[in-house]
Amino acid sequence: MGPADQVVLVTGATGVLGGVVVAQFAATGARLGLVGTDLERLTAVARDLGLADDRWAAGVGDLRVPAEARAAVKAVVDRFGRVDVVLHLVGGWTGGTAVVDLDPEELKEMLDQHLWTTLNIVQAALPGMIANGWGRVAAVGSRSALEAAPKMASYAVAKAAEDTLLRTVAREVAGTGVTVNLVTVGTIDEKRERDSAATPRNATWTEPEEIAAAFLFLCSDEASALNGAHLPLDHKG
Repeated sequence: MGPADQVVLVTGATGVLGGVVVAQFAATGARLGLVGTDLERLTAVARDLGLADDRWAAGVGDLRVPAEARAAVKAVVDRFGRVDVVLHLVGGWTGGTAVVDLDPEELKEMLDQHLWTTLNIVQAALPGMIANGWGRVAAVGSRSALEAAPKMASYAVAKAAEDTLLRTVAREVAGTGVTVNLVTVGTIDEKRERDSAATPRNATWTEPEEIAAAFLFLCSDEASALNGAHLPLDHKG
């Protein structure tokens, strides 16, 4: 399926990364489902990018809530007839506390944000992709899910859970025409500091445009052999 034929649902569409991803997929001619909790902010993203009214739809809902995730996907399907691609960009970080001092609510917050939003959007969108015989699910993975670091347990545990969930889904959809992959990053360089103010600390950061380009590849027919993969974009040797 060519990019211009795709219906692409982007969660976290109002964030910095979301805006870059939406812009790059819009440039291919794809129709876009912008998902977030605030209709006004979603509308502002579409307006700022000059999206024609017939090229985008809003899916408003809190993806931590299964019914709201289903409603957001349904709004896009009602508008365009299907969803071909899910790009899951819901993010957020909480940390800085040793495990012995960890407040369970901090861990719950991270699990809600990373694991449960992922489960809910996948359960809402995946059946339609399988029925249509083609689909792409891609999410932002984290180096923290693969390499433990001190005082990052809540975030790392939640991202590891998301990672395991998606790689399990990848095995379950093998052979259906649907693929599920992750783009693995360390820190997303929203201010482009890696190039404008280079330091050893930001040398492995990943710019939003690099992530969007990786998503474009993963959502192509040429990437159909990749399923359950980590595509590393953290500039580590």
